[in-house]
Amino acid sequence: MKKNIAIICSGGDVSGMNPALKHFVEYSFENGYQPFFVHNGYEGLIDGHITPANYTDVAGILTKGGSIIGSARSQRFLEKEYREKAYKQLQKHNIDKLVILGGDGSFHGMNQFALEYKINFSAIPATIDNDIYATEYSLGVDTALNIIKNAVDAIRDTASTFHRAFIIETMGRDCGYLALVSHLTSGSELCLIPEVKYDLQHYKQKFQKELQNGRTYFIAIVAEGVEQKSEEIAQWFENELNIEARVTVLGHTQRGGNPTVYDRLMAYKFVHYAIDALMRNNTTNSVVCYTKDGFQYKTIQEVVGNKKELDPELIALL
Repeated sequence: MKKNIAIICSGGDVSGMNPALKHFVEYSFENGYQPFFVHNGYEGLIDGHITPANYTDVAGILTKGGSIIGSARSQRFLEKEYREKAYKQLQKHNIDKLVILGGDGSFHGMNQFALEYKINFSAIPATIDNDIYATEYSLGVDTALNIIKNAVDAIRDTASTFHRAFIIETMGRDCGYLALVSHLTSGSELCLIPEVKYDLQHYKQKFQKELQNGRTYFIAIVAEGVEQKSEEIAQWFENELNIEARVTVLGHTQRGGNPTVYDRLMAYKFVHYAIDALMRNNTTNSVVCYTKDGFQYKTIQEVVGNKKELDPELIALL
């Protein structure tokens, strides 16, 4: 019987998914498997949008952001009747091995799915929030950071020219990783993240002194999940420091774009380890994690059962 293996992208898209899809097809064929694409996340899995993949499907996609097979969030997958439909779709194609690219919500869904049905999966962290427990790095993070870097550098030109404060809002509802790393690597004057309590008044005297000593502009990088809205922080600059302020919300620009060299390389490595795991009976239903000691396999229960904390060394630099 022919060996079949499928890949699915779930949740928010990230740059690096297409390089992962490319290597998935190539490495699957190399190991004697017929690769399949599950289109549009768990929604597509439920509805049977599953197609065999070939080399021609992944030609020229290495430079593209997003995912050529689509992605989605699925409320239906939370219900058992639809998970049963999804399993029957896999059975129809004789697929018992699945690689999933996604974040925390996607992993919770796959964990429940595997507890109910006979399916072997290997999960790859793919979220720009970089909030997956047990992995230092998630696919797409480097591209997102570079997009933020380019935006901050460009906005600094305008801020310095017009003598304004700019509040730049990054993604990160519950995790301030993007904002924190961007702050440390851009030379911004203020960084606010959900993990660290803050009081804007604490900065008032410091910033007033800097203005007196010749400073003419400020750059503040703020994670979207902080207590105060970005517009309120801009008002604080104007009311308390008497400096004109503007807000730039980077939004979904952080998810797309040409994948960086690092994300392309990591996509290849993640997929390599994921498929290797599925070819070994003792490492199924695992998450491929990148740690300070290199790539490791973690159980899905360990990953979804714990909350990732920001690196204390990074926070100490704030």
